[in-house]
Amino acid sequence: MAETVTVQRNRSGSSRGGEHRARRGNLRKQIWRCRVLYLMLLPPVIAVFIFHYVPIYGVQIAFRDYRTSKGILGSEWVGLKYFKQFIQYPYFGKIMRNTIRISLYCLVTFPIPILFSIQLDELRSQKFKKVSQMITYAPHFVSTVVVCSMIILFLDSDGLIGRLVGSNLMSKPSWFAPVYAISDLWQGLGWGTIIYLATLAGISMELVEAAEIDGAGRMQIIRYVKLPHLRSTIITLFLLKVGQLISVGFEKTFLLQNSLNMDASSIISTYVYEVGITNHQFSYSAAIGLFNNVINIILVVTANTIAKRFSETSLW
Repeated sequence: MAETVTVQRNRSGSSRGGEHRARRGNLRKQIWRCRVLYLMLLPPVIAVFIFHYVPIYGVQIAFRDYRTSKGILGSEWVGLKYFKQFIQYPYFGKIMRNTIRISLYCLVTFPIPILFSIQLDELRSQKFKKVSQMITYAPHFVSTVVVCSMIILFLDSDGLIGRLVGSNLMSKPSWFAPVYAISDLWQGLGWGTIIYLATLAGISMELVEAAEIDGAGRMQIIRYVKLPHLRSTIITLFLLKVGQLISVGFEKTFLLQNSLNMDASSIISTYVYEVGITNHQFSYSAAIGLFNNVINIILVVTANTIAKRFSETSLW
C-alpha cells in the first residue's frame, strides 16, 4: 500500500513538473514569436525606468539635511523635520486652501467634455462635426505661455473683456480660480472628448435601432444607452482626476501670478519653486513635494475604494 502511494505521488510530481516545463516552453515560444513587439516595447520601458523609478532614490533628501558638498548619503538624517516645518508654516492653511479651491473649480468642469462628446456624437452633419472637433482640438496644441499671454491681454483693463467689465480681472484674487478653470477647460475641451468619442463609437448600432423601434427618443437613447455605455470610462477618468486634486499645474499658475492676486495664486507648486529654486532649500522643497504626492495617493486610493464598493469599475 505504501509503495502504491509513493508511486502515485511520484507520478503526480512528475506530471506537475512536466506541465510546468510545458508552460515554460510555450511561454518561450510566445516570446520568440512576438520578439519584434517586445523589442519595440523595450525602449519606452527603459525610459520609464530611468526617468520615473531611478529618481525615487533621491526622495530620501526629504528626510535629510541635504548638502551638495556631502551628497545624499553623507548628509545628516533629520527625519520628519521638514514636513513639520511645512505644516507649521504660517501660510500653510492659505496655500492648501488656494490649491484645493483651484482644483475644485477644475473638477466642476469635469462633466462638460462628457456632454460635449455626446453632442458631437449626435450631430448628423459629418462636415460640421469635423469642423467642431478641429476648432476645439486646436487650443490643446497652443503653448501655455501663449495661452497665459492671451488671458492677461484679454482681461487687462485695456483688453477686450477688461473694457466690458470695467476693470482688470487678473488684479482681483477672487477671479483667479475661475479664470484658471475656464482657461483650462477651453484649452483641454476638445482633447478631453477623444476617449469619450471613442467609447461612443463602440456602441452597437443595432442596440440604438432597437431602442428607436421601441419608441425611445434621442434623450432617452442618451440616458439609457449612451450614458450607461460611458459609465466605466467616466469613473476611470474621474478617479484619475481625483488623484491630481492638489497637483495644480505650476506653469500656468506662475505665469498668471502677480503681486495683486498673490493671496489667491499661492499654491503648493509655486511655493516649492520658491523654496527650492529661489532659496535653494532642496530638502524642504522635496519634503513638500513628497507631502503633496502622499495626499494624492490617499485621495485616489479612497476614491477607488468607494468606486469599487458602489460600482464594478475601479483602477485596480
